[in-house]
Amino acid sequence: MHELLAFATITILAVISPGPDFAMVTRNGYAFGRKIGLISALGIAAGVQVHVVYTVLGVAILITQSPGLFLLMKIAGAVYLMYLGFMSFRNRRPVNTDGGPDYMPTAWQAFGMGFLTNALNPKTMLFVVATFTQLVQPDAPLWLNFAYGFFMSFAHWVWFSVVAIVFSNPRLRAALLSRQLLLDRVIGLALFGLGASLLFGKALV
Repeated sequence: MHELLAFATITILAVISPGPDFAMVTRNGYAFGRKIGLISALGIAAGVQVHVVYTVLGVAILITQSPGLFLLMKIAGAVYLMYLGFMSFRNRRPVNTDGGPDYMPTAWQAFGMGFLTNALNPKTMLFVVATFTQLVQPDAPLWLNFAYGFFMSFAHWVWFSVVAIVFSNPRLRAALLSRQLLLDRVIGLALFGLGASLLFGKALV
């Protein structure tokens, strides 16, 4: 139960922390409207599965072949979560979504933007690896690990759909951006604390 709660909390906090996905959906929602923003959010959710597939299969092999290296990856993963928290806490620059291009992307182009932004995002790659190294057990069924991955995609889809809806409204966009730095600090403290608990707690035992 501790592992499941930690996984859900870390996933939600990491998803809502600022990054390339957030900037892209914010920009698309503001510049092109709600529909394009929502389709971009769906592309992001699909892109997450790229990281999930190679991580689940790779970590499963690593557990059986090299337990010592797997332990080092668990430690590195917990440290990375603390690093994400630190970087979010010290962020000083609000997202800038001005100056969008003067064309309207098609639905497929919007989906592709979301998919590639996430699939090629090293932050997502490291986040998925860091999270799964805390959860995957040698006797865990493969379907359970992919269920974790589905939750990651679902969380991305829900959050970035909300972002697209919010930032396609100019008044709400301005209100949220005015509070972004405070949000960054709250998220940063939470991620750092969770990473520290995984590093020094039972998750690494």
